[in-house]
Amino acid sequence: MSATELARLGSATVYEAGGRGGYVEADFVQVIPGSAVAGPARTVRCGQDDNLMVHAVMAEVQPGDVLVLTMPQPAPVALVGELLATQAKARGAAGILVDASVRDADQLVELGVPVWARWVRIRGATKAIVGEIDVPVVVGGATIRPGDMVVLDGDGIAVVERERVGEVLEASREREQRELVKRARLEAGELSWEIDGLREKAERGDL
Repeated sequence: MSATELARLGSATVYEAGGRGGYVEADFVQVIPGSAVAGPARTVRCGQDDNLMVHAVMAEVQPGDVLVLTMPQPAPVALVGELLATQAKARGAAGILVDASVRDADQLVELGVPVWARWVRIRGATKAIVGEIDVPVVVGGATIRPGDMVVLDGDGIAVVERERVGEVLEASREREQRELVKRARLEAGELSWEIDGLREKAERGDL
């Protein structure tokens, strides 16, 4: 399955292999250290400081989805806590990306649903504003459309357009193989200064 392999390859490799586009330029808390997931985005645009649509989207979640929860402006308001995360787990969500805050952090760790959030804060959301589900959203400067592949781990968050998943997966595999070869050379005592031709660049003044 492409999502499983992309998660294994990691966000940094996918970002590089995909042409250095589609990455989330923002700091997120990885609630479960060491977690890594990838999956198609199930996007939500909530009302400001409101999580009504997070409750609504639980009826739409498919196994393997990565929930991408946003508001018009990121703010330290908890869109997800233990009870919503319990629903997401029961529905088979692969992970949750929250461009706001979460709470019940210890319980989220116990549940085991990988969560990335801008903040961990106790301030709760209202449940009064009708937003949108399965629409393009922007997180940290990256546009995420429904079905785009989201790769999340300790390094960050990479986004792959749904039309390019196969292409980027193959390029990521190739990059991994090149890095395995290079690592072996580095372990044998060679230097990237030489392997990558950086000395020549420096001597030509290209750096």
